[in-house]
Amino acid sequence: MKRDKWRDIRAEIERDIMDGVMQPGVKLPTEPEMVATYGAGRHTVRRAVAELAKDGFLSVEQGRGTFVQRHTLLEYTIGARTRLRQNLGAQGVDVSGESLGIERTTASKRVAGHLKVDVGAPVVATSRITRADGVPVAFGTIYHNAARFPDFPERRQALGSVSAVYRSYGIEDYLRGSTQIHARPARPKEAQQLRQHSEMPVIVVRAVDTLPDGAPIAFSQVIWSAARVKFTIPNTEED
Repeated sequence: MKRDKWRDIRAEIERDIMDGVMQPGVKLPTEPEMVATYGAGRHTVRRAVAELAKDGFLSVEQGRGTFVQRHTLLEYTIGARTRLRQNLGAQGVDVSGESLGIERTTASKRVAGHLKVDVGAPVVATSRITRADGVPVAFGTIYHNAARFPDFPERRQALGSVSAVYRSYGIEDYLRGSTQIHARPARPKEAQQLRQHSEMPVIVVRAVDTLPDGAPIAFSQVIWSAARVKFTIPNTEED
């Protein structure tokens, strides 16, 4: 057997995905079935599948199996008015989300610095996961000053969007004050949450939203799957 037969198997599966023979959401055959189909050993098949998962073609879900995932990267534009549903919904994607928990806690040094409150001041931390066409693309936590937004999570659940919640507090417009982006290896729990290969990196986005006058209203940290999203930062400078 060729030592690099896994490359041939990988190429064949990738070709079927790119040609639409295997659509997003389709479950791959079991490992024994693939061994029989490709006439290869288990380790060879396993290597081909692992490499495709690293490159974002497959999603390995513990206890369920391996699935073809959307191979076109979603584009997320970070501008003065960055809105999740406008970004992804405009690409024909069904955007959904789910609460991962609510915590009423005190501001750490980092959170306090971004919200411009005292260290130890009460804050509300709302954690959520975001899915595109049912596939997780990001999860993270947004922090608010509890004195200004005491029931933000409950309103978020009732009203369905961050913009709607801010309007309920009398805020008609808000801006992206700052955005920090960096990539790093995924931690085990992050890879599991995003249903991606453990060797696929994640993109960490820390952001501060402000009122038009520059006063901060929220600080967030979101973990994005590098296999599913690319970021665009438009040049807004005038000539």
